[in-house]
Amino acid sequence: MSEGQKFQLGTVGALSLSVVSSVSIVICNKALISTLGFTFATTLTSWHLLVTFCSLHVALWMKLFEHKPFDARAVMGFGILNGISIGLLNLSLGFNSVGFYQMTKLAIIPCTVLLETLFFRKQFSRSIQLSLTILLMGVGIATVTDLQLNVLGSVLSLLAVLTTCVAQIMTNTIQKKFKVSSTQLLYQSCPYQALTLFIVGPFLDGLLTNKNVFAFKYTPLVLFFIVLSCLISVSVNFSTFLVIGKTSPVTYQVLGHLKTCLVLAFGYVLLRDPFSWRNILGILIAVAGMVLYSYCCVLENQQKQNEAPVKLPEDKESETDPFNRCGKWNWDLS
Repeated sequence: MSEGQKFQLGTVGALSLSVVSSVSIVICNKALISTLGFTFATTLTSWHLLVTFCSLHVALWMKLFEHKPFDARAVMGFGILNGISIGLLNLSLGFNSVGFYQMTKLAIIPCTVLLETLFFRKQFSRSIQLSLTILLMGVGIATVTDLQLNVLGSVLSLLAVLTTCVAQIMTNTIQKKFKVSSTQLLYQSCPYQALTLFIVGPFLDGLLTNKNVFAFKYTPLVLFFIVLSCLISVSVNFSTFLVIGKTSPVTYQVLGHLKTCLVLAFGYVLLRDPFSWRNILGILIAVAGMVLYSYCCVLENQQKQNEAPVKLPEDKESETDPFNRCGKWNWDLS
């Protein structure tokens, strides 16, 4: 099996793991929050990250991966930024209508495209732009209902979008810049993410729910679902870093909208959630956009592979030129 085939197989595995684990944790958390009344989402996320770090520490002890320290300031900044973005997304949901929150999530893709174009000079073909437009339109039809606006909610949503985009772009660039794996990056950044959310989580959850997480009655059933949610989160967090590292932040967001469609479908089948023809139409349009996006990505990758042998002599020449090498480094970061 060639290196290209191994990479493609690894990418498919990462995407599949991300979809299965994310849909599973949404169903688990929905039962925990809606049925059992445990509404402390930010605090729960801090526990997720803590369990993920402990699991990775055990894996390191078993020598399943190698610890590779690198720029401590970059790791700390990245971890704290990730924690802040999660908190802002939860605040955005708390201070906005569900419809406006869904619009906030939809805005992450165009914002990521804009940032990568401006700061990393990454080019997105018209076919990719068209497929993303179809995808966003479909998800919008399926999920966006009411659009109630308020100043505080709008500011929080804007900050949530910006921090999420930057954090996901950093996930990709850090792995390439420092040549670390998704596991190594997750292991080193997890403590900072967990600590950030552990400090602000109870305060944010209290602000949004008017309840105290420490005063909640933890029955055996609630504890079971919390433990189950934390165990699934290990796979969710690992697959998130893996997908962004192997593909791109935009592809990860496309995958996220596929998960949204699957959650809507599973909610109807398993939990008998309300489902309308509008949901069905939106999901079908979104899936069409995802298929077109995947096809365009595969086509463009094949074109790049075909062009690679022609550009090889130029790359060798550039290695002797420090200015060209700097330019090549910027391309790698995209």
